[in-house]
Amino acid sequence: MPSGRTTASDQRQIKVSLRLASVVVAIMIAVILVGCFQLYQKKRVNNARAAELTTEISKEEQRTKDIEEYREYTTTREYVEEVAREKLGLVYENEVIFKEEE
Repeated sequence: MPSGRTTASDQRQIKVSLRLASVVVAIMIAVILVGCFQLYQKKRVNNARAAELTTEISKEEQRTKDIEEYREYTTTREYVEEVAREKLGLVYENEVIFKEEE
């Protein structure tokens, strides 16, 4: 029957239990801190990758715009004339071409 008094062996058991609980809490805190650090590192890597991808998207959008502009240019009369002059050597009637001597 409990008499309301704690014996020396009970006090030792309480101290051991408190120390064990303290060790368990310390281990849990250490595990949580390591997990937080790993998540922070992963977040930094993901943010850097997101910035790279955003830059890449911007470049690709500009490239798409340039290709579209070139496609539109290739349908113009100016482009057709340019190709006819450069690749086929064609000229307009009554047009005089001067070439430098080499």
